Amino acid sequence: MRVRFSIMLMAAVLAGCASGSQVAGPAPDHFFEQPQAAVALTGNYAIGPLDKLNVSVFQVPELTLQSVQVDAAGQLNLPLIGNVQAAGKTAPQLSSDIAARLSATYLQSPQVTVSVAESVGKRVTVEGAVMQPGVFMLSGPTTLLQTIAMARGPDKLADLRRVAIFRSVQGKRAAAVFDLNAIRKGQAADPEIYGDDIVVVQGSGMKGLWQDVIRATPIIGIFRYF
Repeated sequence: MRVRFSIMLMAAVLAGCASGSQVAGPAPDHFFEQPQAAVALTGNYAIGPLDKLNVSVFQVPELTLQSVQVDAAGQLNLPLIGNVQAAGKTAPQLSSDIAARLSATYLQSPQVTVSVAESVGKRVTVEGAVMQPGVFMLSGPTTLLQTIAMARGPDKLADLRRVAIFRSVQGKRAAAVFDLNAIRKGQAADPEIYGDDIVVVQGSGMKGLWQDVIRATPIIGIFRYF
């Protein structure tokens, strides 16, 4: 039942990819041998409403807050400066905005650091050759290894050289393939997972369909690995 559902999921992805106007040709021979060199995930996590943030102002403990929550309107209420728009911004962008507000009237060259303590409402789907496939909530920044762990790890049929992440980028389906063994050994970076990503671990019996999915992914939608 697990394999059947995985095949249905990947078939749906294939149908979506095949509708693109630009379709990749056959995958190069090295694509699966060194997937970490072929693809990459880029971009930063955008803060959302109800996320919890850590805000630190260097050498100003009164302005250092732990797990302060963004409200439903996307605003963050801070001492001295009041509401700051947080939703839709990355942590570095929000850090700069807070620093600018503080330096305007209160502090000289403040050093502000914002980090995401907990992400609310962000989900990732994990399918394929894992012990417990399903939909999981992301709590703060989460990597591929951590996501696989949420699904209780790969099963005995898993091919850890072929772990795919499917993501919508600017309205188009994109795919990235990673070697989990290389990540575990520190030979490749552990990519960050974002809300609405789909992670599929290849298993026995899925190789032919896997090749079809990658070949049908639009060239514009294949991440480059960094």
